[in-house]
Amino acid sequence: METLHTWVINLDRAPERLARIGQRLDALGVPWTRFSAVEGRLVPEDEQARLLDRTGFGRLHGMTPTLGELGCYLSHVRVMEAFLKTPHTHALILEDDVRPTEALPEVLQRLLAAGARWDMVKLSAIHSGSPVGVLDVGQGHQMGVMFSRCTGSSAYLINRAAAERYLQCLLPMQLPYDHAYDRGWLYGLKVRRVFPEVCVHDDQIESTIGTPGPSRKFHWSRRWATYRYRLRNELQRLAYGVGQWWGERQR
Repeated sequence: METLHTWVINLDRAPERLARIGQRLDALGVPWTRFSAVEGRLVPEDEQARLLDRTGFGRLHGMTPTLGELGCYLSHVRVMEAFLKTPHTHALILEDDVRPTEALPEVLQRLLAAGARWDMVKLSAIHSGSPVGVLDVGQGHQMGVMFSRCTGSSAYLINRAAAERYLQCLLPMQLPYDHAYDRGWLYGLKVRRVFPEVCVHDDQIESTIGTPGPSRKFHWSRRWATYRYRLRNELQRLAYGVGQWWGERQR
């Protein structure tokens, strides 16, 4: 896997989290590099205004954004910039609250061997995504096409084409990162998911993004634009999934 490198996104104030995931990756024989995460509350206000579309975020997501979400979003964008400065063809991007399973090395090898069939592959998930398997990637895991929402950005694999496309399209921020980056139909990318998850949440670690209060979410009467967006988005996701699945069937 010489063409692949792994980056672990980690805040400077969370060394214990880095030690925990680093020990796990070392045990699996996966070389990795720490990437210093963006601390959202330290982003200058003029930069916030340029990088975060607060009006668009409220319209599409139906709530106000937090600086923790902005920091998370920018961390993923900047790790892609770092990836493209290297000679590597693929990047495994991990947040430091994930726990890779024993199957990770074999799954990575099989995904790289089938690299023409994907641009981004989710290795962890919060919602199921209703995946339909199209490729056996070892130890009971399948690579699949998704037909419904699948949030989460704790672990995913990308190629250079995906990183370049993301850097063209992701800013300014209008959604939480995990709602934004898997819209393959919008970016012209082949987006897949491995199931069951090959990287799971480490239950002994709490989120550093912060827990938003109930006042952050708009009243339902102010969320009609959000409802319209979500309906259109999920219909597009379904149509995209059918097209991707049909393309896989033709192989």
